[in-house]
Amino acid sequence: MDFQAPLVRGHLVQRYKRFLADVVLDDGRAVTASCPNTGSMHGLSAPGATVWLSENDSPTRKYRHTWEMVEADLGAGATLVGINTGHPNRLVEDAVRNGVIADLAGYASVRREVRYGDASRIDLLLEHDDRPPCYVEIKNVHLMRQAGRAEFPDSVTKRGAKHLGELARMVEGGARAVMVYLVQRADADSFALARDFDPAYGRAFDAARLAGVEAMAWTCALSPTSISLARPIPIIG
Repeated sequence: MDFQAPLVRGHLVQRYKRFLADVVLDDGRAVTASCPNTGSMHGLSAPGATVWLSENDSPTRKYRHTWEMVEADLGAGATLVGINTGHPNRLVEDAVRNGVIADLAGYASVRREVRYGDASRIDLLLEHDDRPPCYVEIKNVHLMRQAGRAEFPDSVTKRGAKHLGELARMVEGGARAVMVYLVQRADADSFALARDFDPAYGRAFDAARLAGVEAMAWTCALSPTSISLARPIPIIG
């Protein structure tokens, strides 16, 4: 996924009201950017952090800038971390259509936001006349507390636990269901659940896996001009 224009760099002043961030750009301008992330962004929103923003001058937008990435360093050097939760669905869809994810290849059609379960929408529905449908749920991952180990979630997510239960019911009905954890950072070597942040989500994950729901985690390659899937990493525990 290419950005329409290279991202601009600045330093975070503060994140507030969850959806807003004040930033001083490298050219000295002070701007308010939208923050497309409802999570806690644990460890990624400290004042002074180097951040990267996209810019859109559409007259219909209230805020011209959008917070896309932040630089984080756990001791091995700074790495870019994508915080925009609006990107993972498109990134995974593009990867599926282009055959990047071998385990999700071979389907004739890919549809987004299809209604299923209890008033929910599946992120991707893969279909083919010769095989059961495949329900794909995608979660954005950016939490890292231990170098190399990406984690999810970074806060309580009742909605996420609900989705795991619905995926399990799809498997029980004869479909295939896959949970994709998209790690928007390149420095992860493995993925694990942050069970201390949300024990209920951990229990829902375990139940879903026992029911036959598949799970996979992928890292991303990020730059000020693009984001793309990089490589799969093992899920630990």
